[in-house]
Amino acid sequence: MEPWPIGAWVLLLALIADWLTTTESRDFTVKDIIYLHPSTTPYPGGFKCFTCENVTDNYNCNRWAPDVYCPRETRYCYTRHKMDFQGDSLSVTKRCVALEECLSTGCTEVDHEGNKVCTACCEGNICNLPLPWNETDAVFATTSPINRTGQLTQSPAASCFIAIVILLIFSHA
Repeated sequence: MEPWPIGAWVLLLALIADWLTTTESRDFTVKDIIYLHPSTTPYPGGFKCFTCENVTDNYNCNRWAPDVYCPRETRYCYTRHKMDFQGDSLSVTKRCVALEECLSTGCTEVDHEGNKVCTACCEGNICNLPLPWNETDAVFATTSPINRTGQLTQSPAASCFIAIVILLIFSHA
């Protein structure tokens, strides 16, 4: 066989292989968020969550979520994911919520229709990007400890560290 048909086949196969690796998945990823920049918030500590109501999958929820700030009385991003018995998404709901709606995160057992529902909450700007698929994902993730008054608390380890630093500073002075 002459060298030029072999070279043509190699180039054609390389093109096909490159095309196959560049196909996009249907899941919404961080790469889909083109450019996030800090902007003026409507109130101190303002944040955004992906928001949708009973959408068919995560990609469509995140893709078409309105770009608006959460109401002042909310603090967390909520996600509810309903799956069929095979684990395929049936519906996705995401919204801004207050603390009370995040106290019962986790997954339900399969119901009489064979569906499973997992809920998760998180704290932070558009932190509800992924879906909860199981007990490992269906958690309440906060960036700061919560106490009964809703105020931030300081951990004992942090208090101990600050005390040691202060003692070291005064002992060397």
